[in-house]
Amino acid sequence: MLTTRQRFTALLLSLVFTGLTAQQSDQGYTEARQRMVQTIQREVGQTSDYLEKKQLDERVIEALKTVPRHLFVPESQRDSAYQNRPLPIGYGQTISQPYIVAIMTDLIAPQAQHKALEIGTGSGYQAAVMSRLVEQVFSMEIVEPLGKLARERLQKLDYRNIEVAIEDGYHGWASEAPFDIIIVTAAASHIPPPLIEQLKPGGKMIIPVGSRFMTQQLLLVNKDRQNEVTVRQVLPVRFVPLINKSEL
Repeated sequence: MLTTRQRFTALLLSLVFTGLTAQQSDQGYTEARQRMVQTIQREVGQTSDYLEKKQLDERVIEALKTVPRHLFVPESQRDSAYQNRPLPIGYGQTISQPYIVAIMTDLIAPQAQHKALEIGTGSGYQAAVMSRLVEQVFSMEIVEPLGKLARERLQKLDYRNIEVAIEDGYHGWASEAPFDIIIVTAAASHIPPPLIEQLKPGGKMIIPVGSRFMTQQLLLVNKDRQNEVTVRQVLPVRFVPLINKSEL
């Protein structure tokens, strides 16, 4: 039988090796993540006329520096995790280009007290980035296997302020509405009325709109304190389509 001292020593060793394992899992990726962020910042400068700003909020930059994107892509894609391009994650879906994740996050101006809704969990990466910036993230994924994998991944990585629902995101998450900010990570043919309804007065939504075979536009939706809605076209983009249950 182990003495109290021996048990305590074993626990300390366990904690040390757990920490080392976590550090080793990130070994070699920290510099790649820094280079990714530098690339994003350059692209923001190059597209500043579209974005109407020359640089990202420092809080968004810090979030991008800390979230391990390589753990949100299939193992076969790990070597490409920090390239500035979308990557396949299975089931006909992708993880968005880091630049797009960055500008979509920045344009809706997340604040620490905000409640955020994400439509299209995918791998969970966008939700993880957002979770560093807001109080709570509610994320919806219609593709059940992806939703389950993302939920497990986020729990394993200890993102405790994210809740994932496997549901049709077109109708939003009425029981948790209203939301300060909404981010849609798949292209819709139009802005879903339920999402506008669930956006809090003073809130912002970012959404790509257009069909798979035509130019899509990233739209920034603002709802003012009097519930008046205005829409600004930001820049052309390409996203996988927003699907509904009848298409599964």
